[in-house]
Amino acid sequence: MKTSTLINILATCLATTNALSINAWFKQQIIDDNVVVIGEEVEPTNIFDQLAQSLGGAKEALTPEVRAAWKDMEARLGSKALKKKVEEYNSKASQITNRLKDVSKIFESSSQQFESLSNEKFNGYSLRTKKTNPEVLGLDTVNQYTGYLDVDSLDKHFFYWFFESRNDPKNDPIILWLNGGPGCSSSTGLFFELGPSSINATLQPVYNPYSWNSNASVIFLDQPVGVGYSYTGGEQVGDTATAGKDVFVFLELFFQKFPQFISNKFHIAGESYAGHYIPKFASEIINRADRSFDLTSVLIGNGITDPVIQAASYKPMACGEGGYKPVLEEEQCEQLEKDYPKCKVLGEICYKFQTALTCIAAQFYCDTKLFQPYAQTGLNPYDIRVPCADAGGNCYTGMDYTDDYLNLDYVKEAVGASNIDIFTGCDDTVYRNFIFSGDEAKPHQQYVAELIEKGVPVLLYAGDKDYICNWLGNHAWSDALDYEDHESFESQALKPWYTAENKLAGEVKNYKKFTFLRVYDAGHMVPYDQPAAALDMVNRWVAGDYSFGY
Repeated sequence: MKTSTLINILATCLATTNALSINAWFKQQIIDDNVVVIGEEVEPTNIFDQLAQSLGGAKEALTPEVRAAWKDMEARLGSKALKKKVEEYNSKASQITNRLKDVSKIFESSSQQFESLSNEKFNGYSLRTKKTNPEVLGLDTVNQYTGYLDVDSLDKHFFYWFFESRNDPKNDPIILWLNGGPGCSSSTGLFFELGPSSINATLQPVYNPYSWNSNASVIFLDQPVGVGYSYTGGEQVGDTATAGKDVFVFLELFFQKFPQFISNKFHIAGESYAGHYIPKFASEIINRADRSFDLTSVLIGNGITDPVIQAASYKPMACGEGGYKPVLEEEQCEQLEKDYPKCKVLGEICYKFQTALTCIAAQFYCDTKLFQPYAQTGLNPYDIRVPCADAGGNCYTGMDYTDDYLNLDYVKEAVGASNIDIFTGCDDTVYRNFIFSGDEAKPHQQYVAELIEKGVPVLLYAGDKDYICNWLGNHAWSDALDYEDHESFESQALKPWYTAENKLAGEVKNYKKFTFLRVYDAGHMVPYDQPAAALDMVNRWVAGDYSFGY
């Protein structure tokens, strides 16, 4: 019997674009001390032909570049490392189920805590809203609501937390906030960036005067399923397109539950992997003729949207061309320049075929060659100015306070999440599902073009001290975006951006309903680093000032 290679293992698993079967597939494998063995002989030289058949005739996707990238993965990871990754994956996959208390009792207790509604248009979906409000936690004095979107047939349950505006909830806009990851809870935005209160070291709320609900009502949604207080006893989600359908139904049922807000302007905002989520989710919304609500605009902060173009920005950002001193040696900078062309080729193959096979190859190569040199410096990938604090791997000690707070029993009880055994801010299983579907390397800028051409305003804002989704890359892809006003937007110059208090806060570029905003002295999480400027930004944007004064 021939031993398998990484190509055999991952490629066999990834022959389908459905990543949800990965965990089951892994569990069927036989793992010995050194290698993972597949039950029947597979000639490594024939694996790509087999993949071509399973990919539905896309044999042309199996280019020499893709073959070489997979062989490079095999050589770099090795069988022992692969075994460890499989064991870690299966361990995390079991934790996502084990972190739930007795699932059979959830709905028994839920019937006493929640009001529920459904709509025959969305068979199998229902929205639960807690009868008693969570104001007892002291995060804010405004009306608050928590609850779940339930997909009973698939045992999926999405948690949301809604804060009304501090100003005029009857007339102020609604903002849906999404964090990224993929696999991170929107509690990061709620408690660490733009929500009504942060959490301190003693696990007490600290009032935030710069909360985005100062002039808007804000929904924080934990998605995809399995993230934060959301949970699943069955189906998981492994790609952006699938996640978008659930979010659309959530919004439909949300506005059915709160009809007093359906005429308010509605915006979607988020950061990081929301550069994937938001364009696709917004496209799903505007293409649904049966929708009961309208989308006013989207805001994407330090997003990953056009991975091919954004990968080219790692070299200039690390080498002193992004407004900060060089953090890599000259030889490393030269090597990044040499390595990008192959990343670009693999990325473009991913864009063309958009299969797990082609996109994982691109993701692995580009990360290994272009991102890892920076990661090895020990600097925070989300803020080039400081070392990574390595607090649970997230580089910010304060995020641990949020996790600890949301694991307190009285907090879970107040928000109706008492069925959750362990809250995790970022879930590794969800992350792996997305990575193993090749989702991260896939293009999503085409949806941004669609939004603009259909009249939906788009704001791209970027803290200029972030590395991982840096401002250079976001500026570059916005300039390269293929849409009807491309040339007019690209020709605009960056101009100084002043807040309402006449403070220089960054640079802005706008043409009609498309805007790029560079935020000075902010990292990946702009509302965390520059809360006053971030609030000024969002207030002006939702008020319709798309040019920020120009």
